[in-house]
Amino acid sequence: MEPVKGVHIENQMRILPHNTEAEQSLLGAILLNNECLENVSEFLQPAHFATPINGKIYDAIMKVTSQGLVADPVTLRAYFEKNDELKSVDGGNYLIQLVNSVISISGVQDYAKIIYDLYLRRQLIMLGEDISQRATTFALEEKAMDQVEIAEARLYEIATADKQGGFISFAGALSSTMDVLEVAYKSDSSITGITTGFIDMDKWTGGLSRSDLVIIAGRPSMGKTALATNIAFSAATAYSKRSDGGGKVAFFSLEMSKEQLVTRILAQECNIPSERIRRGEIKEEDYAKLVEVKKQIADLPLFIDDTPALTISTVRSRSRKLKRQFGLDLIVIDYLQLLQGSADKRNESRVQEISEITRSLKTIAKELDVPVIALSQLSRAVEARDDKRPQLADLRESGSIEQDADVVMFVFREEYYESRREPTPGTDEHAKWMDRMAKVHNLAEVIFAKQRHGPVGTVRLFFDGKYTKFDNLSDSRKSEES
Repeated sequence: MEPVKGVHIENQMRILPHNTEAEQSLLGAILLNNECLENVSEFLQPAHFATPINGKIYDAIMKVTSQGLVADPVTLRAYFEKNDELKSVDGGNYLIQLVNSVISISGVQDYAKIIYDLYLRRQLIMLGEDISQRATTFALEEKAMDQVEIAEARLYEIATADKQGGFISFAGALSSTMDVLEVAYKSDSSITGITTGFIDMDKWTGGLSRSDLVIIAGRPSMGKTALATNIAFSAATAYSKRSDGGGKVAFFSLEMSKEQLVTRILAQECNIPSERIRRGEIKEEDYAKLVEVKKQIADLPLFIDDTPALTISTVRSRSRKLKRQFGLDLIVIDYLQLLQGSADKRNESRVQEISEITRSLKTIAKELDVPVIALSQLSRAVEARDDKRPQLADLRESGSIEQDADVVMFVFREEYYESRREPTPGTDEHAKWMDRMAKVHNLAEVIFAKQRHGPVGTVRLFFDGKYTKFDNLSDSRKSEES
């Protein structure tokens, strides 16, 4: 089909990917039958047209039909006349030619897909030019890595622009929900999300749910990092073994280096104290064990970023990139208070900055459809109480942590506090203290203070401080504690 004449189009665009015939055929078909608009308006917008006047006509069609009117050459002529743009459509002749040139309305969706695909190509070309221009313009306030992050964010927006949600019928939602339930029903386990690696925690949660923000909080030395590392390692291991609840994991370690984190994992898997590994105080058989474990875990889908003082925007862009390149099922951040908000929030109070960070983490969880685990410090108010078990009010610096989180769990070890209350040896008090220590030895509590989709309560785990390792509590120990 020859392009519709009447409006000079060729000089209106640069030499960029475009298809004038597809745009004109689409508009003509919609003007002939307005019902065609319903098939394309969900994803096609006026800005997607290469020719400005065609975009204006499409926009006018959407506005006229939204008022319950028929969009045809007559009503659109009146619309452009009212807006003093009648000349742009050649006095209305261009609209009539669009309708007269229609061969069939059956290809409307194909035309729309062509228009949208070419729009994306133009966006990529312009993004490339913009990246080149910004890179050649030197500015002290903008570092090269800032430009990289901006480019990654814009590229991700282009890549996911056609994946935005919309309405779905209840029947459709019911069908997708039943698919998830069917997988859980046929599975040998009760896990429907990402596994924590701990039997009782998985029973309590059903696994970490996608799009959830999970806060693991506790005072220093409670084992927050150890627990998060165990969960990340378990999820990655389950993925490698194709077990239920496995996933690819991104671990943002803002406090520990990647070497320290990997040393912890090796210590846990080899049952060798991490300080001995760091100092090189290992026997020949220990080294052989380390080499063997290295072979077993080398290919785990566990990606570590130990960049300090990361901004929340960098976490978002790097997570997007990882998901796009390799896939992503779980994000772990150690820890929340070491993240930085946007530049404007950094000039405000720390409470406002933390609020922005927690909101952004929840947005990342929903956007990438993965659970996000963020570790958090607790205020010193815990230390002033006789009962050291944490409460939601102890979450440090902002109530938004509690508000934005889907799950809040506290790590608590009575042994840590009890060991610091040792009375004088040989006294009756010391004998009683020994009894108390025996009861809490190697015992940790994970207190679910908030769980949006499940119960609150306490799960007990085994904790070996020698290897900074959590494990399932044996059945015999559970009966002793109950």
